[in-house]
Amino acid sequence: MASSMRSLMSDPSRYLRSFRVFLAKSTEHQCMQEFVERQLPGVLASIGHGKPAINVLSVGGGAGEIDLQILSAVQARYPGVTINNEVVEPSAEQILKYKERVAATSNLENVKFTWHKETAYEYESRMNAEKNSKKWDFIHMIQMLYYVKDVPATIQYFHSLLEAQAKLLIIVVSENSGWETLWKKYGSSLPLDDLCTYVSSADIKRMLDSAGLKYQLHELPSDMDITCCFTEGDEDGELLLDFLTETLDFSKTAPPELKHQIMEELKKPGCSEKRNGKVLFNNNLSAIVIEP
Repeated sequence: MASSMRSLMSDPSRYLRSFRVFLAKSTEHQCMQEFVERQLPGVLASIGHGKPAINVLSVGGGAGEIDLQILSAVQARYPGVTINNEVVEPSAEQILKYKERVAATSNLENVKFTWHKETAYEYESRMNAEKNSKKWDFIHMIQMLYYVKDVPATIQYFHSLLEAQAKLLIIVVSENSGWETLWKKYGSSLPLDDLCTYVSSADIKRMLDSAGLKYQLHELPSDMDITCCFTEGDEDGELLLDFLTETLDFSKTAPPELKHQIMEELKKPGCSEKRNGKVLFNNNLSAIVIEP
């Protein structure tokens, strides 16, 4: 691996820029929204029976787009019930956007928000230090398990915080996605650091099975338009390539041979399909609902 390649996570502002291009070019949030509207009400049916308040923990809540949709589903299922929504999110910029989004959203009168600017690991360490074993009715970890050091331990810890009728929701990329194909083939050539791990639904299922936990799996079909990645010098294309490879300035720092191989791989059926003159990357996700 060329020493000039660095992890995208080493530059938080470029990471956020590339993430925003990813959201704009993909159906990531749309497919989650569909899951929240169609499948989540059934998942939530058990969590709040007879409770005066429902405690929701969002781990890696980002800027809150999906969180607010989830809260709306909880409100619809349990009208008038107080919801205590706590958010664990390490990015100050994302928390600021989340707070702005809350301020601009109506019908949140019965939701109390608390934000913790920390990682999942920092939250766990703080709770342990405070000997705080607060239990939750619903915990969700959406697209964030790539950024924890010990995935099985993180899942086990948050699972241990579930109330008797609660649920833990994990959303990660599907084992049937282009991500899985790309990572399996080229992950070892890319500059992964401690801040990022390649993990898909296949890995999560293995961890849950070995821990003896019960779960249901929902596949969420999604794609991402990566056509601009094949236009030399296209700014969005370069940011998307950074995001796909988790590499800072991938197109400028990758060895030419590796860059060529990955650009070819991205066009292949294992990663993408061509439709109406566009190259659409398979961005399928898996929603995994874990029982207490």
